[in-house]
Amino acid sequence: MKNILKISITCISLILLACHTDNEYEEFNRNPKNPSVVPYATLFTSATKSLVDEIVTTNYNTSIYKFLAQYWTQTTYIDETNFDMQGRRIPQNHWGTIYRNVLFDLKDAKVRAEAGTSINKTVEIAQMTVLEVFAWQNLVDTFGDIPYTEALDPTNLLPKYDDAAGIYTSLFANLDVAITALSSGAKGFGSSDLLYGGDSAGWKRFANSLKLRMAMRIADVNPADSKKHAEAAIASGVFTSNAHNTALAYLSSPPNTNPIWVSIVQSGRKDYVACKTFVDVLNGLSDPRVNLFFKDQVGGVIVGGPYGSNNTYGDFSHIAAKVLAADFEGTLIDFVEVSFLQAEAVERGYTLSGTAAQHYTNGVTSSMLYWGGTAAQAAAYLATPAVAYATATGDWRQKIATQFWIGMYNRGFEGWNVWRRFGGNTVISLAIPTESKLPVPNRYTYPQNEQQLNETNRAAAASAIGGDTQGTKIFWQP
Repeated sequence: MKNILKISITCISLILLACHTDNEYEEFNRNPKNPSVVPYATLFTSATKSLVDEIVTTNYNTSIYKFLAQYWTQTTYIDETNFDMQGRRIPQNHWGTIYRNVLFDLKDAKVRAEAGTSINKTVEIAQMTVLEVFAWQNLVDTFGDIPYTEALDPTNLLPKYDDAAGIYTSLFANLDVAITALSSGAKGFGSSDLLYGGDSAGWKRFANSLKLRMAMRIADVNPADSKKHAEAAIASGVFTSNAHNTALAYLSSPPNTNPIWVSIVQSGRKDYVACKTFVDVLNGLSDPRVNLFFKDQVGGVIVGGPYGSNNTYGDFSHIAAKVLAADFEGTLIDFVEVSFLQAEAVERGYTLSGTAAQHYTNGVTSSMLYWGGTAAQAAAYLATPAVAYATATGDWRQKIATQFWIGMYNRGFEGWNVWRRFGGNTVISLAIPTESKLPVPNRYTYPQNEQQLNETNRAAAASAIGGDTQGTKIFWQP
């Protein structure tokens, strides 16, 4: 009976198979959980999360921005705070993530969108362009000259490197096209948009704020273009409150949690403590944010560990609970940053409303409120002679840079950029690591894979920028 049943099932299967075309049979063999064709909205969502994760993470296999800005320092493992980037292949990992998981996915998504029939595709493509510009700028600001015009072509395994300043020029043009499309008010991605839920107005403010950032990056090397782009961005509409910030809302349970929580809380590690460099400045200014950024006072005050030392975890203060929350948002650009950029623009003589002091005050106040402080605390802090714009130490560069650097806490990439843009240790005194005694890097060196597999083009790029070393400056540095 069992044999008869087996024969019957086999016959039925053969009959069913004969009734289907090859394409129909192929459908039966597709795994719905691993599709061969991914909707471009899914690629856009994936690229967004990959980008935010990479900018936010404190996993020292991929990103050491928070160390470079000296907000945090390490305990047991101190290679990264001593600026050993190649030991864990940090440049390679960061380079690969941005090119592969962000830019390539966005390129693929744009090709599919352009070939599609969505009535929203013009705005959807504009949103993707803004993310592309953000990612390209990050690569330029991290490495200098990079593959750009020949990048992302799977048939070209040895792309040439493009001039960093020229890439910036191209990115400004791309942003302008995107801003025009976003100005239409038409809808873009809906639920696939993790940043603004498809709100074109939000994306337009994001694009203009990013354009302002880029414009101020080049202020010392190309003041005419800087002024032109900054004024256009501000006139078109940048962030005017924390409500406009570009941030991804992580969830409270895996797998979509903040990568800081993953690296520290979920893994149960005690690898990080507050950094003395940063904490000493905060304490010296009696800044209320010191107790919002960090927890666990030592002797009644927040105490940071010496940068680059083997710090004993229990001897120093630790990262505040807000930062360690699984659902703590990941931020790409915010009103705090935009405020200080506008303060700088005023001091450089650009045309915009408000005084440098007003924008400076907005930056400090919005930072205080974001971290859980009060308007009264911000006002009292800004009234102290060491903080008030009229009386704080130094020229406008020193005043703005100090509070800008503080305001970028937990946004290590921008904190490092403040140090690089405003004159390095002549404005913000970052420490020399205890062990290696190496100077603070100006850039990541090129990945090992590029040195091994694309050596001719890498060598040409290294020569063009003045050497593939950590000390070589990015083109916009003074």
